[in-house]
Amino acid sequence: MPVSGPVLHATGGGVTWITLNRPEAMNALTPVQRDRIVALLADASADPAVRAVVLTATGPGFCAGADLRGAGPAGRERVAGDVARTIRLGAQRLVAAVLDCEKPVIAAVNGTAAGLGAHLAFACDLVLAAESARFIEVFVRRGLVPDGGGAYLLARLVGPQRAKELMFFGDALAAADAARLGLVNRVVPDGDLEKTARAWAERLAQGPTRTLALTKQLVNASLDGDRATAFAAEAAAQEITMTTYDANEGVAGFVERRTPRFRGE
Repeated sequence: MPVSGPVLHATGGGVTWITLNRPEAMNALTPVQRDRIVALLADASADPAVRAVVLTATGPGFCAGADLRGAGPAGRERVAGDVARTIRLGAQRLVAAVLDCEKPVIAAVNGTAAGLGAHLAFACDLVLAAESARFIEVFVRRGLVPDGGGAYLLARLVGPQRAKELMFFGDALAAADAARLGLVNRVVPDGDLEKTARAWAERLAQGPTRTLALTKQLVNASLDGDRATAFAAEAAAQEITMTTYDANEGVAGFVERRTPRFRGE
């Protein structure tokens, strides 16, 4: 893995690791970092050698949100539409890139995840948290509404009442409490975070990659439409899945009473 730069990137064993690397700023996201992560997720979707993604960070914090220093158009006064455009092309585009990635994405949250940093984690398919991790809906402390898809994500993950409690008060949520609410899949000792993330990612990388992608799409869309739409999407996804090598290998493994050897195709 590269030893310098604001975003570290390495791929091996079917797993891409994307690591935020501005520990001195608690990994607050700059536009350069954000765009790099979006590009790396798009590359992961298109690369058949990549079958899982881990998103993590260096230092004591996972991500303190967007780096607001120098925010806004340079060289002129802000006008109506600037903020909405910045959010649409910035925070929302980043969260959408995670949700739309065609490979399963694991968040390995090593420390505080605040604001956009929390939403970046919650957009991932699986969330592992170190015991020292905390999640903070910090927007209300600044007199702002949550952006980066926060209301969309939290209402679906914990329901509207819990989402409002988190967003109205902006209190820090310990990793264990986040797991109790369903925001985190598993809490592990700080020293075990990377090891656990690696084990999960390697297990996913050995799975039927296209099937996982279609399953992700079905689940992510399940709360946005009616039953007929969901059932139609499910049937269409299964139609696609049945044409893959991995589905044929899975059935063969069952018939022959052996562990299937998936190739991600």
